[in-house]
Amino acid sequence: MLTRSSVMVCAAAALALAGCSSGDDGKAAEPTDETVVTATVSDAPPSPVTPSASPSASPSVSAPSASPSASVPASASPSPVPVTGPDQKLVTMTVSGGFAGVNRQVVLRGDGTVRTTDSGESAVRRTTAAQFTTLRTLLGDPALDDVPAFAIDMGSADKFQYTLQFDGRTVTTDRSTDAPALDRLIGALEKWLPTN
Repeated sequence: MLTRSSVMVCAAAALALAGCSSGDDGKAAEPTDETVVTATVSDAPPSPVTPSASPSASPSVSAPSASPSASVPASASPSPVPVTGPDQKLVTMTVSGGFAGVNRQVVLRGDGTVRTTDSGESAVRRTTAAQFTTLRTLLGDPALDDVPAFAIDMGSADKFQYTLQFDGRTVTTDRSTDAPALDRLIGALEKWLPTN
């Protein structure tokens, strides 16, 4: 069985060979569009869970497909993180700080529910199968392995601080560093927070 590290090394090598070549002037060429892999999040609003709703069957597991012009090896695409049970916490994100001193939290669970807490009020909503797969795919992005555990601009005041717990690790950031995979995950989870 391939480990996550060996898959990342193979994917990086394949992408480097496929998209980066020396130009005629001897300078390195820019990567081509064929090396870009993205995951998108639906803008559809999350649906609330009603007390009478019964748990739905386990959502199907399918990774989002790349664009038709992309020729990226399958191992380079993020795949959804596995679910071991309905009570599993796949990710917990706490947003704190800012000028108003907020403290908000989002928890994605293995049964596809999202629990949010804001100003002492909590709510539980259920993801659609597509939303659940998208969130799990963002969590499965190998680029998250390279995100530092702590990335805060100490010279900046009043920024939000994001603390994420997933895959046995904790990452704290104020989004001041370049971490596209983490930014996509944070952006997707923020959509579940109530709007004030």
